[in-house]
Amino acid sequence: MFTIIPHQFGPGGWLRYGRTVFFALIVLILLTVIIKGCPLDFKREKADSGSSGTGSINEWTAMTTTNVPLARQEHKSVWNGTEMIIWGGLDASANKLNSGAKYYPITDTWVSITAANAPTIRRNHSIVWTGTEMIIWGGENGGWHNTGAKYYPITDTWVSITIDNAPISRYWHTAVWTGQEMIVWGGDSWDGYTNTGAKYYPITDTWVSITTTNAPISRALHTAIWTGKEMIIWGGEDSYGGVKLGSGAKYYPITDTWVTIPNDNAPISRVYHTAVWTGNEMIIWGGYNDAQFLQPSAKYNPSNDTWTSIATTNAPQPRCEHTAVWTGSEMIIWGGSPGGAITLNTGAKYNPVNNSWTATTMTAVPGPKTLHTAVWTGSEMLIWGGLPFPNSTQGGKYKP
Repeated sequence: MFTIIPHQFGPGGWLRYGRTVFFALIVLILLTVIIKGCPLDFKREKADSGSSGTGSINEWTAMTTTNVPLARQEHKSVWNGTEMIIWGGLDASANKLNSGAKYYPITDTWVSITAANAPTIRRNHSIVWTGTEMIIWGGENGGWHNTGAKYYPITDTWVSITIDNAPISRYWHTAVWTGQEMIVWGGDSWDGYTNTGAKYYPITDTWVSITTTNAPISRALHTAIWTGKEMIIWGGEDSYGGVKLGSGAKYYPITDTWVTIPNDNAPISRVYHTAVWTGNEMIIWGGYNDAQFLQPSAKYNPSNDTWTSIATTNAPQPRCEHTAVWTGSEMIIWGGSPGGAITLNTGAKYNPVNNSWTATTMTAVPGPKTLHTAVWTGSEMLIWGGLPFPNSTQGGKYKP
């Protein structure tokens, strides 16, 4: 106990005394924060963890089936920055479709898209997102298509694209978006498997053929990725049920030239595999080659033109007709078929930096699927559609 006598401080003693006490309290509070930490900030940090409450690491969340599109397989999907758009495909009665819908993961809602001026019914077509529009092209409906259209999700409108100088009709082809043009290549045409292609410019609605000089041999069921300066084609088969291929090439649209990529250490030939671009290498995984369903795969680095095998330890079960997405740091494989009428709902994450696999959780996982689609939103993988049809309309969101 002690007593303060303000007048001992002289004139204005109380004012000076109050200031002294105030600054002492400030110092005491700061020392408490430094030594013990701030309880308010700690609570805020805890509340903000776990992706803002929308899901935690390695977690599946079911997608709503309210207003869900008709069940289908062999459809296509894209992510446009806010929504997944699905379109086309084959329904449970083997009818081709020209319907589609937009799925909003934030609100977990489906919205149908207009059929007015949409392309005709088809499956095994191609799809790209340009940044402002979705482009559908080619496909099959008992015959072959070389028609397509651009879909604008903001206005929910379709605009047909020209067929002047368009490539010959085809399906089982590939298409990539370069930032200014869509490049279509290969596939099964009315004249058999082809090694022709073309570049489509949506701003001017024009097609320009690409050279076949040094192009890969004709094929379908191959994969294609865009690296930022080149399109890389790999795998496929040379005719219907024909020889499976383990070859590929790089196409440079600026110079309209092809360069063959080496076969040294390349994966064995296959179809129904997947390919993703990581930012510096293309990863091939899975597929089928007549003799077996495949697991051993490899990474191709175009800068040094070399293949490197990837680990098989803890890799998913061999399969084809699965999906693969690139998250920015890992590739996620999911679903597919290991043969016969069997479908899978297992998957794994592959980290190319440490060459390792980690299984995806089975908790709350969607039912088994093959011939479905998957997109990466920036924070989660969305899967939807596919076979078997009882599981087709059941989608899932996976946070790695």
